[in-house]
Amino acid sequence: MQKREQPETAYNADINSLWGHILADIAHNVGAGCCHSWFEKVFPISVADGFVLMRTHQRIVKDRLLTQYNQVLLSTWQKYIPEIVAIDIMIDSEKSDKRSNDGERAQSLTDSSEQDVVSAENIPPKDQDYENRLDPRFTFENFVVGKPNEFACAAAIRVAESTSVQFNPLFLYGGVGLGKTHLMHAIAWNIFKNNPTRRVVYMTAEKFMYQFIRAIRYHDTMAFKEQFRSVDVLMIDDFQFIGGKETTQEEFFHTFNALVDNNRQIIISADKSPSDLDNVGERLKSRLGWGLVADIHPTTYELRLSILQSKAEALGLKVEKDLLDFLATKISSNVRELEGALNRIMAHACLVGREITLESAQEVLKDILRSNERFISIEDIQQRVSEFFCIKTSDLLSSRRARSLARPRQVAMFLSKELTEKSLPEIGRKFGGRDHTTVIYAVKKVLEICAQDAEFAHDVETLRSSLSA
Repeated sequence: MQKREQPETAYNADINSLWGHILADIAHNVGAGCCHSWFEKVFPISVADGFVLMRTHQRIVKDRLLTQYNQVLLSTWQKYIPEIVAIDIMIDSEKSDKRSNDGERAQSLTDSSEQDVVSAENIPPKDQDYENRLDPRFTFENFVVGKPNEFACAAAIRVAESTSVQFNPLFLYGGVGLGKTHLMHAIAWNIFKNNPTRRVVYMTAEKFMYQFIRAIRYHDTMAFKEQFRSVDVLMIDDFQFIGGKETTQEEFFHTFNALVDNNRQIIISADKSPSDLDNVGERLKSRLGWGLVADIHPTTYELRLSILQSKAEALGLKVEKDLLDFLATKISSNVRELEGALNRIMAHACLVGREITLESAQEVLKDILRSNERFISIEDIQQRVSEFFCIKTSDLLSSRRARSLARPRQVAMFLSKELTEKSLPEIGRKFGGRDHTTVIYAVKKVLEICAQDAEFAHDVETLRSSLSA
């Protein structure tokens, strides 16, 4: 099919957002794994005259999509734009050849390096290659807010909407799959939406290191420095991977200082707080803690349930509440795995034509459920609760009834009932030989307080999540 540049249309104004919805539909139809392997490797360029033009880095992706999955891709586009009649996919190298023939020279740090920049179009500039593109699905509108992430989300929105630098850097940290990358992408999209002239660079720490090494290898460090020290907003994701890379840390340290001196915004994410980062120099740790440090806590049951409901609604699916309850309870490790579980259930039901039930979901997800199960002993619970409330484990087993000890003891009994298979008499014996009726009272009391005190409920859920992780 002849490749041609397409004029702007109304569809192009929000093409990335549209592609996000299309990807969700495709994942529902062919499965999340297949969608990730093939469809997420292509990106829309334009829509005009019934023709969709897309791009990819790999010829094998183009060949597979235009042969085996062409009908899936076409029919899903037509669901949103009925007049679409054809789809073509351009390979980046083909575009580079075309530019070369036109006498245009792409600007890059090295011959094969890639950089993620949000430009004045709703897609990154077409004269550069991209690997870690901003995901159109990761916006503030699609981010489900709950107690564990509300502070980090509020900080991200403040930075994204501010016309001046208020916190520098903004440092987001939390465990795997809790939403750090989602917030990073959302900030970038929001900045671009409000002020397209601002130059935003987003990349992982690993990519920053890779480009720096390439610059050294090709004796192009001056271009590297100029590139990164002239941006308006620098966003580095997964900063922990820079640990132990002393030369890269040194370069980032000077880049950091140059940007701060010029009142440019820096946004960083990592799995730990600045002070806890492994193999990162003290002076760099100090710089990272200069601004606002916002942590994202493990998800609560309520937040997980809200995320599942939001995901199901976005996919246009009707799922029984008992199934969502089951998933929110059993899969507490991270949001990514939670959403993946829902995608798998939906894809399986669609492909085999079977009704979605709690029993079928348990069968489909047996490997995920097995990996989320771990042996938790009452001793583990007692130790974690003691650490959380800053008391001695021996105090939980003592006969002392001071409120400062009684409440943690009740929480530990409640979690023992929830997270272990032990009987009530066995739990009582583990807490200084108490009667099973004491355990029953503790469970009722904790549930009572949770219903009345949101902060207490959050503490209990945080303990539950940390023990299950």
